[in-house]
Amino acid sequence: MLRFVLRRLGMVIPTFIGITVLAFALIHLIPGDPIEVLVGERNLDPVMHAEAMKRLGLDQPLTTQYFVYLKHAAQGDLGRSIVTNEGVLHEFFARFPATLELALCAMIFALVVGLPAGVAASLRRGKMLDHTTMGAALTGYSMPIFWWGLLLIMLFSVDLQWTPVSGRIGVEYDVPGVTGFMLIDTLLSGDEGAFASAVSHLILPTIVLGTVPLAVIARMTRSAMLEVLREDYIRTARAKGLSPWRVIVVHALRNALIPVITVIGLQVGTLLAGAVLTENVFSWPGIGKWLIDAILRRDYPVVQGGILLIATGVILVNLLVDVLYGVVNPRIRH
Repeated sequence: MLRFVLRRLGMVIPTFIGITVLAFALIHLIPGDPIEVLVGERNLDPVMHAEAMKRLGLDQPLTTQYFVYLKHAAQGDLGRSIVTNEGVLHEFFARFPATLELALCAMIFALVVGLPAGVAASLRRGKMLDHTTMGAALTGYSMPIFWWGLLLIMLFSVDLQWTPVSGRIGVEYDVPGVTGFMLIDTLLSGDEGAFASAVSHLILPTIVLGTVPLAVIARMTRSAMLEVLREDYIRTARAKGLSPWRVIVVHALRNALIPVITVIGLQVGTLLAGAVLTENVFSWPGIGKWLIDAILRRDYPVVQGGILLIATGVILVNLLVDVLYGVVNPRIRH
């Protein structure tokens, strides 16, 4: 097991270096001068422009800038925002609870709906329920997040006026930030109206962000269940007279969940990538909106640091899933 974990750790280092190269190169490929974007005017005085470039270290060759960035990143220093002069780490962790809260709610939504849907489809294979569930899953997987989010806003926020359009809570509430998680903070404040407002603001972003993982989990659960239901031990369990509920939940579903756990881990990356679009549709103040704003303002340190931190989180989660999968299924260690 130790050798298996060390092999996985050995793969993390080149992956991490590759991400730093991509994060650095992609933001520099975007056309536009960060100084002019920052100042807000074109044809800036050449002397002032040169001084600003030198102060920010942008007058150095790109290779020099990259190795300086890599050296500081290895020391845990991701630099300061060109726009706000705040530390990148400070800005990231100030917004991360909003994204984490949204991602957790989306994953819970995907699991609560996706797992039963996949099981039900497998038990009704070839029937109307199976075709309807798999058709809905394929449709959900194929829908662009921007279009899906705007469609829900038009229906539930504009026409029916059941949910708010954007933000995390109504402007009439002033909830002190204790944990950064709005649901927990509103509960701690004891204001039931604020909690209800926070829940209503979460509904549409959660559905939009959770749709793709839901579709993947439903299809994977159906496939794994169909395979498990053909095994001899399932026939033996039925022959012993066990109740259908016990056969499905205790014997079939528990074994079918092994590949599903891997898929759930891989969906963390999908959730974070989807959060960038979802947060911008719903003006959700998380790291996705923060990154898009930074790209528009050519805030190089924020973009590089933000991508690096998100990628590091995804790598660590996938590493954890690999290790857990190795514990559950010893065959993959070899």
